[in-house]
Amino acid sequence: MTPFGVRVRALREAQNVSLKKMAEDLQISSAYLSALEHGHRGQPSWSLVEQICSYFNIIWDEAEDLHRLAALSHPKVTLDTSGLSPTATEYANLLAREIRNLSEPRLGEMLEYLKSSTPVRS
Repeated sequence: MTPFGVRVRALREAQNVSLKKMAEDLQISSAYLSALEHGHRGQPSWSLVEQICSYFNIIWDEAEDLHRLAALSHPKVTLDTSGLSPTATEYANLLAREIRNLSEPRLGEMLEYLKSSTPVRS
């Protein structure tokens, strides 16, 4: 699952809305919505995220957070290290190769480090 998929599923379950009902209401296929929730589809479009926000009456910070999660939820990431140091290229390649072997606690540590060292973008 992706961060976006986890959030959408939680919103759906909190409102007691079935996947099929939500898909019908949004005029998308239930297969597509399921694939989004499970991380089998790429990043959702801005307009679909807006539809979901409207569907659940999400505004302001929570809507911004859902858009942020959507932007960080592409299950097949490509990194371009051209122009970066050899260390950056090695790191990116090792991470791609070993990410499946990292424990959740270790991934959490690495994620928190990246979040704390990344400037906030508006």
